[in-house]
Amino acid sequence: MPPLDPRPSAVLFDCDGVLADSEALAAAVVSEDMTERGWPITPAESRRIFLGRAVPDMVALIEARWGRLPDDWPAALSRRLTARMAAEVIAVEGAPEALAAVASVFPVACASNSSRAELTAKLGRLGLGQHFAGRVFSFEDVDRPKPHPDIYEAAARSCGAAPKDCVVIEDSLPGIRAGIAAGCRVLAFAGDLEPALLAAQGAQPFRQMAELPALLGIHA
Repeated sequence: MPPLDPRPSAVLFDCDGVLADSEALAAAVVSEDMTERGWPITPAESRRIFLGRAVPDMVALIEARWGRLPDDWPAALSRRLTARMAAEVIAVEGAPEALAAVASVFPVACASNSSRAELTAKLGRLGLGQHFAGRVFSFEDVDRPKPHPDIYEAAARSCGAAPKDCVVIEDSLPGIRAGIAAGCRVLAFAGDLEPALLAAQGAQPFRQMAELPALLGIHA
């Protein structure tokens, strides 16, 4: 696959499913929480329904299908997710090396639909936060989460770049839609989703994180 042309001014990374192999763990936590409430759902179903969504956006989906949640549910679930991520999350295979290579050439930022606490826990456990020099954004830092463009617009500004000159690295449909809506080009890591589905959203799919530096024109 040839490198992108023109080369970007900055590269904006999602976290879950791109850097942190966290989506199965998050789905298990949500499954446990809902099952305890008498709404049994498997981790696979949880992942399918909620992949890429911020916790507040999950509330309407859950209440429409299962029933009323307590007002403090988003905060309680976020605490539960944060604790599990801090103790158990692992990196996506090849992601630390790919991020280090990209950050050595381009300004980089991280833009995630996780809460600030969850995002800090994941990047801290994986030792990846130093690459972003403080350019880390959660859904709590913008008015609207993905699939709205706000978070990638903010991430681009933090790198001193226009969104149209940035490349977003994503893996979920809400994230791809956010990047496209911001005016960025999107490379989509084909983890759980079929490459054809990612391409249909306007992203360029790739299979292995080890491919990313070359896609951005970085050669060893």
